[in-house]
Amino acid sequence: MAQPLLILASNSPRRRQLIALGGWSFRVAPADIDETPFSGEEPRRYVARLALSKAQSAMRAVSTADLVVAADTTVADGVEILGKPVNEPDAWRMLRQLRGRVHQVYTAVAVLRPHDGMELVDVCETDVPMRDYIDEEIAAYIASRDPFDKAGAYAIQNHDFHPVTELAGCYANVMGLPLCHLTRLLRQAGIYPAGPIPPACQAALDYSCPVFGQILGEIDARSSPSLEKS
Repeated sequence: MAQPLLILASNSPRRRQLIALGGWSFRVAPADIDETPFSGEEPRRYVARLALSKAQSAMRAVSTADLVVAADTTVADGVEILGKPVNEPDAWRMLRQLRGRVHQVYTAVAVLRPHDGMELVDVCETDVPMRDYIDEEIAAYIASRDPFDKAGAYAIQNHDFHPVTELAGCYANVMGLPLCHLTRLLRQAGIYPAGPIPPACQAALDYSCPVFGQILGEIDARSSPSLEKS
């Protein structure tokens, strides 16, 4: 029996790149929602609310046989949520605030199944140590225009700026889609990747991940559930 098509409620090229690593069939149906944080809203609750809202918005445009996948990522400095910079001074502020310090990146993943109302949400949190880059590097990075569609005004995968050193958590989370968390949710819905996720993710991102085993469990970390079930 063919597995259902996944509907990815995102226009992010980074999320499309990451979800493709699982070999799932998917199409894109972006969701447009209000992303303004509530007063006093904690980062973890904020991303969980937005991921679920995006999935619910996209669900209205899909058939009952589909699963909807949505994600939301935010950068947080303590309880302060750092969204996408609105202009150059805002990008300068964020990058100066974060440099030489550890902050957190939160991504929530939501999976909805329209035909029975199943709703699953999981949140990944990663501590991110920023290197002590200098103002001239900030200026060059802002001039590249890369910061302006990124929460916290940076992309971890930008090789020229290279903002992060010695990461010890989920790299894919900081890019915007923690694949092990998505795999864990889809497994609850009976949907499995074409092959093992950890080696595919690590090869694509050129990163030796220290946390996939504790997220997926040792069996899932070593082998593909889809092969075990065949």
